[in-house]
Amino acid sequence: MSNMIEFLQKMPKAELHIHIEGSLEPDLMFKIARRNGIRLSFASVEEVKAAYRFDNLQSFLDIYYDAASVLQTEQDFYDMTWAYLQHCQEQNVLHTELFFDPQTHTNRGIEFEFIINGIGRAMNDGKQTLGISSLLIMCFLRHLSAESALNTLNQAIPFKEFIIGVGLDSSEIPHPPEKFQGVFERALEEGFLTVAHAGEEGSPNYIWQALNLLKVKRIDHGVRCIEDPILMQKLVDEQIPLTVCPLSNIKLGVFEKMADHNILTLLKHGLKVTVNSDDPAYFCGYVNENFFVLHRELGLNRQQAIQLARNSFEASFLVAQEKQRLIDQLEKYIQVSV
Repeated sequence: MSNMIEFLQKMPKAELHIHIEGSLEPDLMFKIARRNGIRLSFASVEEVKAAYRFDNLQSFLDIYYDAASVLQTEQDFYDMTWAYLQHCQEQNVLHTELFFDPQTHTNRGIEFEFIINGIGRAMNDGKQTLGISSLLIMCFLRHLSAESALNTLNQAIPFKEFIIGVGLDSSEIPHPPEKFQGVFERALEEGFLTVAHAGEEGSPNYIWQALNLLKVKRIDHGVRCIEDPILMQKLVDEQIPLTVCPLSNIKLGVFEKMADHNILTLLKHGLKVTVNSDDPAYFCGYVNENFFVLHRELGLNRQQAIQLARNSFEASFLVAQEKQRLIDQLEKYIQVSV
């Protein structure tokens, strides 16, 4: 292991763009399917992995939603979340902010309470046992109607103490953020923070809409902002974070190859970009694997890696005191590793 890879492996960091359903590894998927008596479309773990060849976002989502169908009970959601948090411990992720998609499950008849209790119990155990802090963000599926999103928001209100914010994911085109303006206005009234996937497949205009109409605090992905210099300057001036997912962007064809990725260009221009895994079970890696490939393919250096890690803590939804505590751990690590 090279010195730089070891430095990245052990470096304290946060993850702010992780779909918990996208962390469901094939072996756990089969285990849960057997437990629930569900017959999968695939005969083996190897066959599942072989199917992870995606042409675009939709081709990925088709398999993603099919795999999520194995999740039936509170224990299933616990096991999936706990497995992800164990990866966090291995990769020195000290804090994570999890997306979950309740509509993927409630539309199958799964009780909202089962979802939130299973995920929440694992998050609590992660804090107590692993020392990993976590926050929960509920995403609306943008390919469904605004009415469906509003119904989901109403289901979430009794669980507000467990959910810090709402987001927007699934097929970006042709579902612009403006479609959900009313839902997000209601969410803001209820005290939720807001984020949204924008500028992955969608144009920079989708990012503008997310900022102006949904009042988001962070942009998830956002890599197409580089096409709009005025937007770029706004993101720099206001230090609005982008939760960038390099391996995901390659797997889904946002960039043809990693050498084409613009994350370090965005960083150089002063944007508050962060490194994240998106759906690690499907995209060949968790946070560290994303850092590793940036080092191998783009020449990510130590100073850039440190800035990306610092950004991840600063861009989190933790209170200022907690952010500083984690940044202090990063600073201590840097000093010791010199």
